[in-house]
Amino acid sequence: MDLAAYATANLPRYTSYPTAPHFVPLSPDAHAAGLARIRAEDPVSLYLHVPFCHALCWYCGCHTTVTRSDARIERYALALLAEARLLHAALPAHGPVTHLALGGGTPSALGAKRLAGVVRHLRRLFPFAPDAELSVELDPRTLTQDVVDALAGAGFTRASLGLQDANPEVQAKIGRIQPVEQVDEAMRRLRAAGIARINLDMMYGLPTQTVAHVEATARTAAALGADRVAAFGYAHVPWMKPAQSAIRGEELPGAAARMDQAAAAHGTLAANGFLAIGLDHFARPDDPMALAAAAGTLRRNFQGYTTDRAEVLLGLGCSAIGETPRGYAQNIADERGWVAAVEAGLLPVARGLELTEEDRIRRRAIERVMCDLRLDLAPLPLCIRAQATPGLRALARDGLVALEGDVVRVGEPGRRFLRHVAACFDGKLGTGSGRHSAAV
Repeated sequence: MDLAAYATANLPRYTSYPTAPHFVPLSPDAHAAGLARIRAEDPVSLYLHVPFCHALCWYCGCHTTVTRSDARIERYALALLAEARLLHAALPAHGPVTHLALGGGTPSALGAKRLAGVVRHLRRLFPFAPDAELSVELDPRTLTQDVVDALAGAGFTRASLGLQDANPEVQAKIGRIQPVEQVDEAMRRLRAAGIARINLDMMYGLPTQTVAHVEATARTAAALGADRVAAFGYAHVPWMKPAQSAIRGEELPGAAARMDQAAAAHGTLAANGFLAIGLDHFARPDDPMALAAAAGTLRRNFQGYTTDRAEVLLGLGCSAIGETPRGYAQNIADERGWVAAVEAGLLPVARGLELTEEDRIRRRAIERVMCDLRLDLAPLPLCIRAQATPGLRALARDGLVALEGDVVRVGEPGRRFLRHVAACFDGKLGTGSGRHSAAV
């Protein structure tokens, strides 16, 4: 099969299984019943979604909104505090918080004082492990020193910054003008304050982008001293994200060019000392993510690849998704609806899914192959093996995986096609209403 045909196939990113299009309506009472099943020994991870941005980046696929209204932001912050209290009241005894992640949007839109207050509130409600990792997504263009100081004072240890592409002409095509010097200054401020571990995100498949652009951006990320780099393929889904209509489809690279760009990111980062992690992440050899990948303890959840080993993830904020061993729960996506539910004293859940035993087996298989690039098929039920085998054999014929007895291994040529490997174990693919992005 032509590898470009693999690249143009539309597949989930498999940050969950079953994937979000298969979620069904979920009531607050049903969500509370699921939370009640959490065990006293279960560690907990927290994710807070802050949807606000000061300006819209045209490529963005996240749940975001543009505002400069301080009153709106204040009401949202108060609702976050209230939702945390609701979750705390619904939870039985549980283990410590091992990870806290703030995402968005731009979490710094809350402002320094509110950020510090939210974290203090969470620490009062939930016990934090002494070595808990606190991470935050930040926009270098709007990062101020008072926010840096507040994050450092609250105990944050890791930050993720969007680099995307270092070329000004490509930046103009995606509505995000951001000189490299601005990113460098943000990283220097963070590290000077003690937030020492920095992740950078870069993208390929952007309008008018070339292999040379991708290589230059990867070299820039390495020169800036990033600890981790994520190289994401731009997902052009204007039917889901209308702002992407500002990007001209005829200026987007084709499937073959996207593959060349993905390979360029991989090769350049590897040449600059990074180890490839899973589908699209890269880390310095001494970074915890590289160590987790080597030890077979790397995880994948709605935030992507993570070292977080907690099986309970609680999502706070509009659209945030939580996860437990038994299923998923997603909050109301509409900001006003989410705020209204919280202010009414209700867990602001909208939809989710309780997993069957078969779902859990498939979820585990998909996560392990996405993280380890290897999977032992022997423990899987015969029905799942029978379904997966034809697809795996086809991938093996095209040199993307190796079948060694009961073990499937994904070599370097197949790394970029991990979503295809995972799809072999997806029992629901094609049965939902969701539309997915190109696989490479």
